[in-house]
Amino acid sequence: MTPRIILIGPPGAGKTSIGRALAKALNVDFADTDTLIELDQGKSVSHIFVEDGEPHFREVEARVCLAALQEVQGVLSLGGGSVLTPSVAEAIAASGSEVIFLDVSLVVAVPRIGFNRDRPLLLDNPRQQWQRLLDARRPVYESLATIKLEVEDRSVNQIVNAILPKVAH
Repeated sequence: MTPRIILIGPPGAGKTSIGRALAKALNVDFADTDTLIELDQGKSVSHIFVEDGEPHFREVEARVCLAALQEVQGVLSLGGGSVLTPSVAEAIAASGSEVIFLDVSLVVAVPRIGFNRDRPLLLDNPRQQWQRLLDARRPVYESLATIKLEVEDRSVNQIVNAILPKVAH
């Protein structure tokens, strides 16, 4: 089994909120890999980064994402950096799922994520770091996406309503 819909995109794109609402609208299950990682490790993503380091986090993330890509049947929201792991990107590409790239600008992302300590990759000069992350990840997001959606300042309901006609089959 593979997810019906996979949501990818940078921090602040709304993958979790949109995924939860989209799953409800489609009456399917929803899973978020960051939540699955926290359950697996027994601590928050930010604590994993601080206590165990990014290499450990990426290793756990890859394992959790690959399992979720096999087990989740509804809507799956992936952590922003997970697509940079080749095995995860290959599994996404081979999944046959609708892969939706939720694209968002820095101006819109800032108030959503607040650039706080819960975003460990954004601690040092957060705006510049966010832009650097997006610049590095955008080509991967675009190559994996079957649908690209500009999130901008639309509400979760507006975004879900824009997605539904594209995935109704």
